[in-house]
Amino acid sequence: MKKILILEDEKPNSDRIQRLMLKIRPNIEIVGVLTSIKKTVDWLSENECPDLIIMDIQLADGISFEVFNLADVTCPVIFTTAYDEYAIKAFKYNSIDYLLKPIEKEQLEAAIVKFEKSVQQSNLQYPLVEELIAQIQPKDYRSRFLLPYRDGYKKVNVEDIAFFYSQLNISYAVLFNGEQNIVPQTLETLEQELDPKNFFRVNRQYIVHVSSIEKVHNFFNGKLKLKVKNCADDEVIVSRTKAPLFKMWLDY
Repeated sequence: MKKILILEDEKPNSDRIQRLMLKIRPNIEIVGVLTSIKKTVDWLSENECPDLIIMDIQLADGISFEVFNLADVTCPVIFTTAYDEYAIKAFKYNSIDYLLKPIEKEQLEAAIVKFEKSVQQSNLQYPLVEELIAQIQPKDYRSRFLLPYRDGYKKVNVEDIAFFYSQLNISYAVLFNGEQNIVPQTLETLEQELDPKNFFRVNRQYIVHVSSIEKVHNFFNGKLKLKVKNCADDEVIVSRTKAPLFKMWLDY
C-alpha cells in the first residue's frame, strides 16, 4: 500500500485531491493533509518519508520549496500550481509531474501512473533538489529597456508598457501613454524576460500587461476577445487552449 502526503492550504482543493486519489487508487493510504511549511517540516521530522508527496507550490506560510531546505525529502514529488506558465515549463524536466489547477481526474491519474512506473525503474535518476529549486524559484525579470532614440538612447521602464506586438518580424512596445517603440527582442525572447505575473502571451502576435486589459469578451468556439488599451486591433484573440489559463492568470 502506497503512502501519500498531501500539502495543500485550500480545503476544497485538498478535499478534491483526496476524493480523486481514492477513486483512482482505492488502496492508497493518505497519511496526512498539511497546510503549511512549518507543519510539513514538523511532520517529516516525526514520521518516515511517504512514498509520494503531492505538493502545492503556495502554502499558507510561503513557497513550499522551503520545505526542501528545512527537511529531508527523499521521495518523489508531484507539484500543483494555479497558473504560473513559466513554472510549468520548468517542471517539465522533472521525472514525476506537475498538475495545473483545477486538477482533473485524468491529470492526476496520468501523474500517478508516471509515479508508479518510476518506482518500478529502480535505476531512474531524479534531478537533485537543488537543481529543481534553481529551475523554479523566482528569477529576476527585465525591468527596463534602453532603446535607440534620435541621435542617442532613451530608457523605457517595463511598468510603463501596455503591450508588445509583432508585425512583419518587427517587435513593438506600446506604452500606456500611447507612445510606440521598436524593440530588438522577438516576442519569444520577451516572453522569457518579462514577469509572468504582469505579462501574458495571449497569441503569436501579442503579449499584454494585466493593467492594459479593459474588457474580456466570450468569442466563438471557446476563445476570448480582448479590448486592450491603446491597441488599434479590436480583435486581440485568446485561443481556446489558452483561454482557461488566461482567465486564471487574470483572476489571481
